[in-house]
Formats: sequence, structure tokens, C-alpha cells
Amino acid sequence: MKLLIIEDDINLANTLARRLNKHGFACQLAHDKAEAIGIAKNFAPTHILLDMKLADDNGLALIAPLRALLTDAHIVLLTGYASIATAVEAMRLGANDYLTKPVDMLTLLRALTGTCVPTTELIADDIVTMSPERLEWEHIQQVLHTNQGNISATARQLNMHRRTLQRKLQKKPVQQ
Repeated sequence: MKLLIIEDDINLANTLARRLNKHGFACQLAHDKAEAIGIAKNFAPTHILLDMKLADDNGLALIAPLRALLTDAHIVLLTGYASIATAVEAMRLGANDYLTKPVDMLTLLRALTGTCVPTTELIADDIVTMSPERLEWEHIQQVLHTNQGNISATARQLNMHRRTLQRKLQKKPVQQ
């Protein structure tokens, strides 16, 4: 199985590739729209994992060209900004599945393969659950990134005091 991971967060893309390689996927990475189309033409993936927000681009705009290029590819849209409207639009454009971040490996494998993956086949690294503190910290980081590092705008968006946000940012919880 050949998988094209289209994700602008390089660390996340590398982590996904490492984990999915362990489950039998040969992975290629693309970080923007132009690179994704070029790799898709040459690599001809059977599966595509597509992030909805790619720097200044929208992953939704990539679904139709990828579907036209690779009619049989299994396309999964992955997003941190889930809504019913975008899920419907993704499916209308040709995505096979729609997942929200953070996503566990079992759910991701089920979406990519379209089958039930027995938990006995999962690798110990894949069965990691986040603590509520870690999940909150990850969400704060995502909103902070969206606001281009602006603490005040992030605090307003999260409906918390700026100093409280700064204290939470200093206490990065360990991965559990």
C-alpha cells in the first residue's frame, strides 16, 4: 500500500509516516499543494492522508484534482477544524473519510484501510492516550499557531485571561 501524506506540519507528517510504515504503508510526504500534485503523479499512491489546512492553502481544494488524477485512491481528510459543513463538502468532492485531530492510530488505520484493524495488530506506540492536560495544551498550541503566536488574540479566542494562558504555555505536560 502506497500512502501520500499531505501535511504542512513537518513533525506531524514525519511521525505519521513512521507509525504508518510499521503498519505496511510505503509513505511519501508533501507539504504544500504543488508538491502534493507532483508526488501524486509520480508516486501513484493507493491511499492519501490530506490535511485540511495547508499553510495558506485549503486541503478541500486538493480533493478534486487528486480524485481526477487517482480515481481509485482512498482519500482521508484530516482536520483540526471540524465542522459538519466541511465534512459534507469533503465527501461531495470525493474524500472517502473525514477525521478530526487529534486522531488515534486505530481510527486512522480503520479510515485508511476501510476495515476493522484488530487491536492485537496495533504496535504499543500506537495505543497512546493523551491526558486531559496534554490535550488542552495541544489545543492551545493549535489556536496559538492559528493566531500566529499572538498571545492576546489566542487568550480572547480561548476565553481566558492572557496571564493564565501564559502560565499554561509554560507547563508543557508530558506525553502519557
